[in-house]
Amino acid sequence: MTSRLMIVDDSNTIRNHIARLMVDSRLPGIEIVGLAGDGRKAVEMAGRTRPDYITMDLTMPHMDGEACIGEIAKLLPDARILVVSALSDKATALRAIAKGAHGFVHKPFSDETMIQSLLELMS
Repeated sequence: MTSRLMIVDDSNTIRNHIARLMVDSRLPGIEIVGLAGDGRKAVEMAGRTRPDYITMDLTMPHMDGEACIGEIAKLLPDARILVVSALSDKATALRAIAKGAHGFVHKPFSDETMIQSLLELMS
């Protein structure tokens, strides 16, 4: 079965970096259903594409990641969200998890860290 992934980050470089990792053989059957550069677009896209998994930045224009996580968690309660953020304080991570995130990766991240975090998210 193919898993559906949406990548949300205001950095085109980060969105493309995560997308390129999806060809790794340890991550079989992942279809990228959307790339969003801000929270408002992410909520709209999530409603339309119904991803199983989402990577989510926290610092974005129009709607930050925390608000976006809350909206998507209401819209798609079964979607699993991995926060990918340069914000590294524990309180931020705990707030994101309280709103519905399932994991946290700090930027900058290595390819190996991202792949392992996605495997944990999907298990």
